[in-house]
Amino acid sequence: MTVLFEDWMRAKRDEQNAIARRRKIEDQLIEQEGVPEALDGTFNVEKGGFKVKVTGRINRKVDGDALQEIAAEHGLSEHLSSLFRWKPEINMAVWKATSPEITQPLAQAITARPGRPSFSISQEID
Repeated sequence: MTVLFEDWMRAKRDEQNAIARRRKIEDQLIEQEGVPEALDGTFNVEKGGFKVKVTGRINRKVDGDALQEIAAEHGLSEHLSSLFRWKPEINMAVWKATSPEITQPLAQAITARPGRPSFSISQEID
């Protein structure tokens, strides 16, 4: 039975090493291809018979207390339930479609930072 435990630990270590190696390669691809650091969407490259699709996202955090205070100050409290999910999470589809007069003051309660992009690489077959 302990052999299985050892095999699992070895496989887990190999997996972690493979992930670290893949991420290092992805970082090199990001630099080489000029992928924007704050990518929020997709970035496509076709080279040497390969199609590379990099998908990036911006991770946003909302300070719920600050958001409610700001909304109250600006008379925007009625918009909170459609723009945010409560545990306040931003509803990006509605946010992007809403007037900047509403979203601009509320943006003060949001912290945004780029997330790690995901990759999809496939080889074209002629």
